This record gives sequence, structure tokens and C-alpha cells, in this order.
Amino acid sequence: MSDIVIYTIITVSSIGVVAAVILYAAAQKFKVFEDPRIDEVEEALPSANCGGCGYPGCRNFAEECVKAENLDQLFCPVGGNDLMKQVATILGKNAVEKAPQVAVIRCSGSFEHRPRVNNYDGAHNCTINAQLYSGDTGCENGCLGLGECVDACTFDAMYMDEKTGLPVVIEDKCTSCGDCVRACPKDIIELRNKGKKDRRIFVSCINVDKGGVAKKNCEVACIGCTKCEKECKFDAIKIENFLAYIDFNKCVLCRKCAPVCPTNAILEVNFPPKKVKELQVEEKAAVAENTESENTSLVDLAKKNNDSEKEENK
Repeated sequence: MSDIVIYTIITVSSIGVVAAVILYAAAQKFKVFEDPRIDEVEEALPSANCGGCGYPGCRNFAEECVKAENLDQLFCPVGGNDLMKQVATILGKNAVEKAPQVAVIRCSGSFEHRPRVNNYDGAHNCTINAQLYSGDTGCENGCLGLGECVDACTFDAMYMDEKTGLPVVIEDKCTSCGDCVRACPKDIIELRNKGKKDRRIFVSCINVDKGGVAKKNCEVACIGCTKCEKECKFDAIKIENFLAYIDFNKCVLCRKCAPVCPTNAILEVNFPPKKVKELQVEEKAAVAENTESENTSLVDLAKKNNDSEKEENK
């Protein structure tokens, strides 16, 4: 082997060794300490990276859990309370238990209840559709029925019902991550507390048009009649912009609001069928109300007839 080859090998090797030493020294000097508990927390997380916690991914959420003084404002909707207790144990912190939630569709405007006024022929995407026009029905606020929320769900917890044209949430699979809520351009999807025994009551409508217009465009639209608000004794229902909203934090599930809704815009979920006596009481109340209105109209008619007779006698 010639001297040139030997000198070349020695030179290159020496440069490599010096460079390695410099890189090692620089790495040690500028090393960023990372709490080993971050890896522990990340391993406990479901690795869904859904963003439901408010952070881009599970790693970011784990870092924030370690940095935070307490876990009051941090929650993983996929793992739920059991997971947060596990995270709290790892970090030696307390976890606040939160009520489990589920996504609900606040629109009942099916093919049957909401007549189509035109045919949409374009991109099968709700966001694009919403940017182009208000939809293929008279209701500008309702579901567009193109299933962008279903595509956004990473847990297969939603599907489109072909009969109604509306999305359906599979409660057992829903993790309340909020991906569907963020995907809907019409904001008809809301995360609500599951409630006791998974029972809940909510207004399945977001139409803010006046009563007559809303009713014309959809048979089951909320018309802002205030009957439910007057019936509620717990201040859980408010009317704003001709639209009723039920506060799930105040609602006690008494079920008195739904029967008085003239358009059936209030939905009761997972309740047992009403007893025969309760139905009879409601029917009697409805009959009494109709009878009272009929009697009132008859009295008014009689008064008019008497007034007309008096004028003729004069």
C-alpha cells in the first residue's frame, strides 16, 4: 500500500474523530432535558391523535399534562375519566371527573319532513356545498346530507341513513372527540352530556327563521312559540332568535317540554315508552285545550251575531 493511501486514511479518520467529538460536545452542551414522565403518559394515551383534547396529538397532550400544575382543564375524551385517573396516578396529581358526552345531530329535517326544492349536482362535500349555496331545501340552516361528518369520524361512530338523508351517531362507539363537530359547516352537531342512564332531551333544530317560514320549509322545525320555555320549571330552556335551546346542565329530564311542542322538534333519547296513564292524561289535556279554544270561538261568534241583531233592530 502506497504512502498516499495511508496518509489519506489517517487524515479522513482523524477528521471523522474530531467531528464526532465536536458534535458530542455540542449535543451535551445544548441538550434539552425531557421529563421521562412524558413517555409514560404518552404510552397510557390511546394514540388516536384526534385533537379532541385541544392539542394536535397525544404527544403534545402528554407534554401539557406534565407541565400543568393540575389536570382540571385537561381531558382526553377518547380515554375518558378512567384514563385521566391513570394519568393522574403517573404524575401524582388529581384528576377532575367530567360527565361523559356524546355527539348529537340537531336536525330532524329528513326527506319526509323537509321537501327538496332543487337538485344539487356537484362535489360530494358539505364544506364546498355550503360555500356555493344554501342547500337543496328551503331551510338554509339544516343538514346538507353529504356526510362530511361521517368521513371525519375516525372511530366509525357515524353513518348516513339512506331513508332520512341524515347522519346517525352510534353512541357506543362515539368518543366525543369533536371531529364531526369541527367538520360540519352548518354547526348542527353538538357535544352534549350523555345524561343519567344515557337519557337526554334536546331541540333537534337550529333554524333561526321566524315560525311561519321555518314551518313552511321543515315540518319539524322549531318555530320559537315559547311553549316549552313556559312549561319548564327549572329555567333550562331559553328562546333566542326564534329558536329554543335546552341547557343540559339545568335539565332534570322531567319530559314535560316535549309533549307541548307543536312541531315535535324536541327529541327524547333512550327513554322508556310512556305509561298508558300518562298518555291518557296528555290526550285529555290536549282535548280540553281544543275544546276550550272551540268554546271561545263559539262565544265570539255568538257575540258577533247578537251585535248584528241589535244593529238590525235599531
